[in-house]
This record gives sequence, C-alpha cells and structure tokens, in this order.
Amino acid sequence: MSGNELREAYLQFFSEKKGHLRLPSFSLIPQDDPTLLLIGAGMAPLKPFFTGKMKPPRTRVTTSQRCVRTGDIENVGRTARHQTFFEMLGNFSFGDYFKGEAIPWAWEFLTEVIELPKDKLWVTVYPDDTEAIEIWKSQPGFPQDHIVKMEDNFWEIGPGPCGPDSEIYIDLGEERGCGSPTCAVGCDCDRYLEIWNLVFTQYDRQEDGSYKNLAHKNIDTGCGLERLASVVQNKKTNFETDLLYPIIEYAAKVAGVEYGKDDKTDISLKVIADHARSMAVMIMDGILPSNEGRGYVLRRILRRAIRHGRMLGIKGKFLEGAVDAVVEIYRDASDFGELIAKHDYIKKVISIEEDRFAATLNQGMELLDAEIKSLKADGKDELPGEVGFRLYDTFGFPWELTEEILHENGLDLDKEGFDKAMDEQRERARSARAENQRVAVPDLSGIDVSKLKVDPEAKEAKVVAIWKDGKLANEITDGEEAGIILDKTPFYAEGGGQVGDEGLLLGEFGRIKATNAKKLPDGTVYHVSYVEEGQLKVGETVKIEVDQEKKLASARNHTATHLLQAALKKVVGDQVNQAGSSVTPDRLRFDFTNFEPVTAQQLADVEALVNKVILKGQDVEISHMSLDEAKKAGAMALFSEKYGDVVRVVRVPGFSMELCAGSHVKNVGQIGMFKIIGETGIASGVRRIEAITGKAALDYANEKLATLQKAAALLKANEDDVPAAVEKLQAEGKEMAGKLAEVAAMQEKADAQQLIAGVKDIKGVSVITGKANVENMDSLRDVADLTLDKLGSGVVVLGCANDGKVNLVVKASKDAVKRGIHAGKIIKEAAAVVGGGGGGRPDMAQAGGKKAEALPQAFEKAAAVIEAQLG
Repeated sequence: MSGNELREAYLQFFSEKKGHLRLPSFSLIPQDDPTLLLIGAGMAPLKPFFTGKMKPPRTRVTTSQRCVRTGDIENVGRTARHQTFFEMLGNFSFGDYFKGEAIPWAWEFLTEVIELPKDKLWVTVYPDDTEAIEIWKSQPGFPQDHIVKMEDNFWEIGPGPCGPDSEIYIDLGEERGCGSPTCAVGCDCDRYLEIWNLVFTQYDRQEDGSYKNLAHKNIDTGCGLERLASVVQNKKTNFETDLLYPIIEYAAKVAGVEYGKDDKTDISLKVIADHARSMAVMIMDGILPSNEGRGYVLRRILRRAIRHGRMLGIKGKFLEGAVDAVVEIYRDASDFGELIAKHDYIKKVISIEEDRFAATLNQGMELLDAEIKSLKADGKDELPGEVGFRLYDTFGFPWELTEEILHENGLDLDKEGFDKAMDEQRERARSARAENQRVAVPDLSGIDVSKLKVDPEAKEAKVVAIWKDGKLANEITDGEEAGIILDKTPFYAEGGGQVGDEGLLLGEFGRIKATNAKKLPDGTVYHVSYVEEGQLKVGETVKIEVDQEKKLASARNHTATHLLQAALKKVVGDQVNQAGSSVTPDRLRFDFTNFEPVTAQQLADVEALVNKVILKGQDVEISHMSLDEAKKAGAMALFSEKYGDVVRVVRVPGFSMELCAGSHVKNVGQIGMFKIIGETGIASGVRRIEAITGKAALDYANEKLATLQKAAALLKANEDDVPAAVEKLQAEGKEMAGKLAEVAAMQEKADAQQLIAGVKDIKGVSVITGKANVENMDSLRDVADLTLDKLGSGVVVLGCANDGKVNLVVKASKDAVKRGIHAGKIIKEAAAVVGGGGGGRPDMAQAGGKKAEALPQAFEKAAAVIEAQLG
C-alpha cells in the first residue's frame, strides 16, 4: 500500500466501520491554545474535548493530523525515524468506548486490514493494568507470550486526567537488531518498532498525588503514518517510503550524488527531504518565515535545508524543485488540497527566502570558519555569544544552526552570552506569552452551551459565568477585568479578521464595559469586560447596550474588505489571494499574496472600482447553503476560516461572493466612501493594503482639503492654482540658487585674489597660506584651485572653520612637486595641529580637524614642513 492508501484505509476503517466522525487535519497553527507554538500531536487540537471544557461534535472522532516537532531536529537524517513533519493517525473516544473496543479495533486493523503477521506483533502494558492484559490475550491469534509489562507505560502530566497506556510493536527481524542476546522490546536498536500507542485515560490525579476514577473515560491513540508505511512497504527507514523518497531522489539528482553510498551524503539528503515537507506544509497552513515564533521555526528549517544542500555541493537554488516533489507525493491525498492550490505560492515564498539566505550564507560561513580556526588555534572550545548573535542578526543564522556547525567541529556556543544579546527580543516574546495566558479559559464543563443563544435583537440577558485570571468567580467588582458569558448576546464575536463588538452591560449595581467579544472553539460567545463601577454577580440580569456606531463602522469596513478583494482580482490579477485581514471600526487592513508592489495606477483603479460599486447602492445578499453548493457557485473562502456543512454566503450581486460569518452593511451605499491610505510589503510575497470608509474616509478627505486650503493661503493662490503656484515657487527657487552660486563663485575669485596678495617665497617656491571664507570642503577646494591657477607655480595651503569643524586643503603645482613638495605629508602634520588627520597625493591633499582656534599654528606648521621638503 502507498502512504496515501494507508492513510485512507485507516480513516475509512474507523469512520465507516466503527462509527467515528472523520475530521480533516487541523491547521499546524493552534487555535485558542497559547501554550503551543505548533501542533505536535494528534490529540493536541482536541484537548478541550478531553478535558471536558467543551462538548465534542461527536463522542467518536478519527483524524490524520499533520504535526511538526523540532525538539530533536539534530537527529533528523541520523536515525531511521526522526522527522520534523509527520502525520499522526488517531481514533479518539470522549466518554464513549474504552479498552474493550480500542484494543480489538487496533488488532483488527493491523492484522486484517493491512495484514501484518500476528506472530511479529508485541505489546507493552502497565503492570497493574490486568484489564488490558486480558483483553490482549483474548484477541484472535494473539501470541500469548508477546506481552511485556513496563512501569513507564503510564501517561500523566501533573494533576489532571491520566491513565495507563499500551504500545504496539512489530519485530522487524534479527537482521535489524543490535545482536545482543538480551535484545527485546524496549531496546534502542531498530529491531522492535513501536507503531501504535493506546492511552487509556481513566484516572484524575489529585494535587496530593492520589488517583480518582474519571466519570467519563477517554481513549487517545496515535499511530505514525510514516512508521506504518515503512513496515507495510518493507523499508528500513521512514525515508525510503513513498512519503519521502521521491524528494531524496530529486535532491540526489540535483547534487549529482547517489543515495546509499555515503553516510554523510545520506544524512544531508534525508534532512532536505524531511525539511522540504515541513516547510511546504507550514507555508500551506499560513506560516511565513520570520524571526519570531512559528515563522522562526520555519526559517530555521528552511535555512538548515539550504546549508545541507551546500554540503552536498549544490551551488544554486534548489528548494523550489523539492516543493514540486512534495506536491506530487500528496497530489491524491485527502487533507492536502490546499497544498496543490497553493503550489506556486509556496514555491515563491521559499524562493524569496532562499535568495535572502544565499546572499549572506557564504559571508556568514566565512566568518564562522575563521572564528572556528581562531578558537582551535588558541586552544579554546567555545564561540563567544556576541559572535553567535552577530551571525544571527547580520547573516540570518539561527543560533541552532551555528551551534550545530560548532558541534561538528567539537566546539560549543556561549549560549548565555547569546541570550544576553537577545534579551530585548526575548522580553517582547515573554510579554506576548503572558498576555495570551491572561485570557486562558477555565473549566466550563458545567455550562449547558446548547441553551446559549446569539440574538441580534437581545436587550437583556442573564449572567451565566464569570472568570478572572483563568478561574471561575461568583462576582467581580470595581476595576477588575473578566470574561463573561451571557445566556443570550447581540454582540458579534471576533472572527474572520473582524474585531468583536463593544458595549455596556448594565446591572442593578454595576456598569461593565465590554471591550471585545470572542468565541470559544465550541461556538460559545464570551465578553472581555472591565468593571467601570459597582459589581456584577453570576445569575444577575443585565441590560445590554451595543456600541451601534462602532458596530456599523466595523460592518462598513468588513463589506469593503470583500469589495477590495474582488477589485484586486479584477485589476491586479487572479494570483491575488487573501493572506490575512483585520477589520476594526477605525480602518480595514487586507493582506494578500502578490510578489511585487501594486502600482499607483492599479491602486487608483482598485479604489475607483470599489467606489463605483458603492455608488450603485445594491443590497448585500446573505444566504445559507451547503459548502459544496457555495463552492460550485464560485464563493471565495476567507483566510484561516473553518467551515461546517452549512455555510453563510455574503454576496454583492455581480461583483463579490464570499463565505463569511462577519457583520456587514445591508446596502453597499452605507459604506459611503472608500479610500486606500497605504500599500506596503510585510513578508515574502505578501502585500498589505490599509483603507478607511464612512466617516473616517470623510474626515480624511476634509483633513486633506484643510491642508490644501492652508497651502493656498500661504501661496496667496486659489486652491485650483496651488500646483501652478508651487511650480512657480520651485522655478524661482532654482533661479535664486543659480544667482547664489554666481555670488559664491565671485566670492571665491575675490578670496583667491586676496590670498595672492599674501604670497611668500620659501627657497624659491611661491607659497600661500591662509583662511578662506567658505562653508565646506567642496568650496575650499574650488578656492584652492582658483588660487593656484592665478599663482601659476607654487604651493597653496588653505583652511576654513564652521561649527567648530576645520577643513584643510594643500595644492601643489607640478614643478613644485619636482622640487620635492608632497602635499599629503604637509597636510598630515598640519592637520595634527588642529586635532585631525588626513592625507593625499603629492599634488593634492585634504584633511579635517576640530580645533578651529589652532588654524594659524597649522599654517605655520605647513610652512615649516614645506621649507624642510625643499632642503
């Protein structure tokens, strides 16, 4: 079976035969979980359902979850199984079935569906889990002596849900083993491969370390797709399976090497194959290279792949071709449709990043190589942290890459020094994490969310729950911030890039400001609130006042965002796709894919087209239909949105149609006016447009008009005549500058004439020293040229002083140079007198200084040097 067939077989087995809801893979970007940077396990996106905080869509779920882990990235390519990207097949039960079903189903799938030999399968169990042991022994054809009791077969992370687990291994044969007579399940060699883990969550660990039985027991399983593929396809490592090997073949061809001939070469080929999959899927899920967070993980993976390409001798760009190989692997796979759709976009992002790193890679490697040689020569074993930071800051080397290269040379990085240099950035990251943690949601399992409603007409509601600092509370008082859930709410909850509504909750004894409304994964709306005065208790009834002015302003900007996207596609091209958005009452921000700036003319055309649609005054049509119907009708999906079976379609007839749950105006004419106020690049291949509508656009136009009127008054012209008046002013300025230049030239000639009058004779050579009335070095050189021209033969030493700074120039005629004069040496000693330095050729030299009061002594020094040079 191919890897894609294996995935499909697993998902069909649990969905069609065992009644599980088949969910698509969740994005690698965690939703509403500030504790995770990236999804790294199949159960991670389902955590709220396991903890009981939220109700699952069904009590039985199966997924093939894409995951990224980089904790042991240095082992990628060096072992048979380590990868940064992998797929975790899983079947989950939320208080439904337990061991009696999970174990037989795993055995059935492995032995009957993919037909693994029963005598090669082994299992490990927790010693006290007699229930699991008996269930395993009762499976048809199970080898009774293939059960191994292990103390560490117990899954727990501090207080909370936990329980024993059972791992399934396959014996790959003695030839894969270490040769030790004690080699058995649990050995570190490659003979016994773990392919499935079943976690039986049946206890609730208390703070005192005791265990209580859970009322609702759960099943959490994980089966690595790549590992299973290596077994089914009889490959020694995951990298030889059809889920990775085509990328290795591509990289080997580009590098002109052969896989399997050299261990060092093989490691680099495996790293490229693994990292190519990771970067392609990360970008597919909306992650872009950056120096922070997920973007940093992506940049690190990408740049590590580039370096391994260089180690293979690949000089040029090669990762775009690797992406092509990745896309071909998943062309017929479920959950990877976006990879195909975003194929060109992913390649472009990677190409730009590859260009950026290639520009500095050689320089950075030269610096690091030189530092390594120096450290070894001095007998040192640690690279200073500030050098590591310079490689990161100037040359784009992730510190992990620097550390890896150092380790290859038997050296270490002074990580403490590096961290010190990074303190400012780390402090920002810590602050951001603290802010995310502050809004952590408490256990809301006691709330019947089915009774909560969103009602746009609601004027009163009952307080169902309050929490502060992540803990449920019965009341809040003056000055406290909290999350509040009402039994019904008219507030629009933040989503699709649009901020939530603001407003007031007025209780009998309190006035509460709701600064935002947000939505939990199960759809529950909560209000981010602040008690302006008084108090509020759970069970109270509050009057609700939504800020209608801000609500309408947000609606204007949201509808305008739809019009903007449609207009961009018509004017700039179909390659434009949304990459993010922000809709607030004040303005809209629209991020989109495009690999070059939008021209001024294109922006003007887009703005004109949007305003043309607004002026038509069409009603905005909102309807609900199946997702398939919406796609067939041509509705566009917005970035990062998740859609159910029934979707909400927002349509401006003849112009725009998108899937969207946001708030919108009833008629496009309510937008009033649309004005683009900025267009910039924000990342590789991503542009950003900022725009305003309604009153904000009108205020903007009035401000610009006021500025024009002020300019007209200053120019003493009509508003329509301002451009002509400015052109006239510019012409007059140019004419004035010319006259000033003429005056300056006349002044320079006068200075030269005056200086001639002070000529001295030193050993038969005419010498002029003196101060010129000029302001800069350029003018000083001009006066020196004029003076030497009038003198004909000799040496000219001139200086000027302005704002405490001194300039010096020495000019010498050809015959004076033949006599032994050297302008560069003269000025070197003269400049020292004024606290400066300089130099130059025998016939011309210049210098600067800072002691204006010492100019007379500098001229005396110059004369003395001239006399000495003439012998």
